Amino acid sequence: MARTALVTGGTRGIGAAISTALKEAGYAVAANYHGNDEAAHRFREATGIPVFKFDVADYESSRRGVAAVEAELGPIDILVNNAGITRDTSFHKMTPEQWRAVISTNLDSLFNVTRQVIAGMRDRGFGRIVNISSINGQKGQFGQSNYSAAKAGVLGFTKALALENAKKGITVNAVAPGYIATEMVMAVPEKVLREVILPQIPVGRLGQPEEVARCVLFLVSEEAGFITGATITANGGQYMI
Repeated sequence: MARTALVTGGTRGIGAAISTALKEAGYAVAANYHGNDEAAHRFREATGIPVFKFDVADYESSRRGVAAVEAELGPIDILVNNAGITRDTSFHKMTPEQWRAVISTNLDSLFNVTRQVIAGMRDRGFGRIVNISSINGQKGQFGQSNYSAAKAGVLGFTKALALENAKKGITVNAVAPGYIATEMVMAVPEKVLREVILPQIPVGRLGQPEEVARCVLFLVSEEAGFITGATITANGGQYMI
């Protein structure tokens, strides 16, 4: 029987690429979403991947959502914490609502969703958790103190959870993408992309969502069992650590 994977924020952008790659690799995949019903329904029709609407920023919603996934597809063996939003502005102009929205969706969600599956993974002696961070959680970014803080927190969470669960057959790793050609990035004015962003990337181009998905595919595989607490940086050489 195929292992079951849940991808949060799994119907658009990088999440959609991850969900699709996992299905093509033979996993039973559930794609979570929260806000965009139309996009989720288009994704389901195009891929055949079941979609589950719940708010990863809310613990009780996450509990019900994960229960629905497991009732339909079975216990979750693989979790990809991908859901994320931005509310960009310089810190001296940032509102409490802009701070809290990003922290809740991008960081609190890791607790809310992972907490629902970790006990089962420990009981079964197998689990793969991949958390999607960001280059801006590694180096910071002007106008993104909320986003950078959340994505840096993802990396600390990854390392601590990896240590706690290594002896239970569970690996916990992170992927930190750079500028990827998603809907959000492509909305940046073309002049800014050409004159500001691309010159910072040594390979001279944006990444593709499928390139991030391939990183995830490796980390969730049986062959990656000796890799845990690690961060793969997929940023075209823009930031090296």
